[in-house]
Amino acid sequence: MLSVLIFLPLAGGILAMLMPNADEDGGQRAGFVSLLTAAGTLGLAIGILADFDTGGGLQQVTDVTWISELGIHYKLGVDGLNIFLILLTALLWLAATVAALLRSWERPRLFYMMLALGETAALGAFCAQDLALFVLFFDLMLIPFYFLIGIWGTGEDRVRATTTFVIYTLVGSLLMLSAAVATGILATPPGGDTTFELSELARRRLSQGSQDWIFLFFAAAFLVKMPAFPLHGWMPAAYRNAPTPVVAVLSGVLSKVGAYGFLRICLPLYPDAAAQFQELLLVIAVASILYGSVMAFTQTSATLVVGYSSIAQLGFITLGIFSLTQSGAQGALIQMVNHGLVVAPLFFIIAVLAARVGGTDDLRRMGGLAMRAPVLAVLFLVVTMATLAIPGSANFVGEFLILNGTFNAKIVYAIVAGAGVVLAAVYSLRLYQRSMHNPLPEGVESRDLTLSQVTLVAPIVAVIVTLALYPQFILKRTEPSTTVSVAAAARAAHNDLTAPALEARR
Repeated sequence: MLSVLIFLPLAGGILAMLMPNADEDGGQRAGFVSLLTAAGTLGLAIGILADFDTGGGLQQVTDVTWISELGIHYKLGVDGLNIFLILLTALLWLAATVAALLRSWERPRLFYMMLALGETAALGAFCAQDLALFVLFFDLMLIPFYFLIGIWGTGEDRVRATTTFVIYTLVGSLLMLSAAVATGILATPPGGDTTFELSELARRRLSQGSQDWIFLFFAAAFLVKMPAFPLHGWMPAAYRNAPTPVVAVLSGVLSKVGAYGFLRICLPLYPDAAAQFQELLLVIAVASILYGSVMAFTQTSATLVVGYSSIAQLGFITLGIFSLTQSGAQGALIQMVNHGLVVAPLFFIIAVLAARVGGTDDLRRMGGLAMRAPVLAVLFLVVTMATLAIPGSANFVGEFLILNGTFNAKIVYAIVAGAGVVLAAVYSLRLYQRSMHNPLPEGVESRDLTLSQVTLVAPIVAVIVTLALYPQFILKRTEPSTTVSVAAAARAAHNDLTAPALEARR
């Protein structure tokens, strides 16, 4: 089932490439093929969720020896850590494909092929239960987005944006590759067999020194992918130059692969290093929250307001993970889903607003666009309220769990991070007010969403509202897995705290 889920989008992309005369009809045939396979992928993801056993551990397991000499397995599985991220990926990629169908593309068959390859790589990274397989899918994500931004980017400096994106991501990927190889080799017992299975590596504990540098290599790769301050240098140019469907999945899905990597790999495999560098990651998390919030408030580009706000939100996610508490980790996981559901419709709405003001996302050119657009105003308002995590929203639940876990572990960081909650209200309301209210600028047309645009945005907003009403749907299915994920690192952090007291007592 998981193999079909992962490779169905790629199969659809290959079929789209083979469609005859697709270029002559604006790529609609290729687009509809990709749409059907994206919808089928979402259907499969929903089926896997419906069959998911809350307390069953790793499920839907596929385990085949791939390269026996190196101990690499083609092992896939789902549990509470990845089930909703898989569903998020399928949902947002379907929305991105719908958004892509609303316009024509140069070389459309290649475009839909690359978009499909990106979904396959993301789903593979979430499903992989072998370290080498995870690295393979993680690196594979770079290829389609290199072309999606470089060829179909909308800005004048898309080449520079693509180059920066590749350099940052490639350096992180090389660090991760060397760390993964070292993990497999160093964890091999004398006379034993090398393996990269995550479950087996978690039982083969590395020495403290080895854990430290390997953990830092993985952390660098994941922080670049998220992105987090100060490794976010590729983000502004990439977000401004990527086409709307591409930036929606880039921010909504790919950034979560990095955060997910901390829960799936770093905490279970290198718990002593996670405890050792807990303070460092908490500092990075708080810095990302404050920096992203301040930068979001100062931007005139609506795209960059959302981009920098994403840095702040991913800072909250990092804060929850490295509180090394079950509450914080579970809050981080639900916040990954919440952020993806919020940020994708924001980019779609910004594209709609930009089309009404001459193709620019400059907030200074907007204003009064809600005058004759009640549906647009309502959908935008719901997404905005979710972004600033008002009480009653699923985002509020996620941030509450994160801050609760951090208060229990490191109260100073929780207090400082609390300022980010206030700043989120400032930049979110500023974005909505500057675009929707104030006098309508001269030469700007205010009109409501078309039926196709409502079809694109409304289902995601419906999911946001549903999770706001019943966040327990996610919480009860993720609790067992998050508890297991942070257990070893939490014990290591506890031992680090109690060791000086015991020594003093002696």
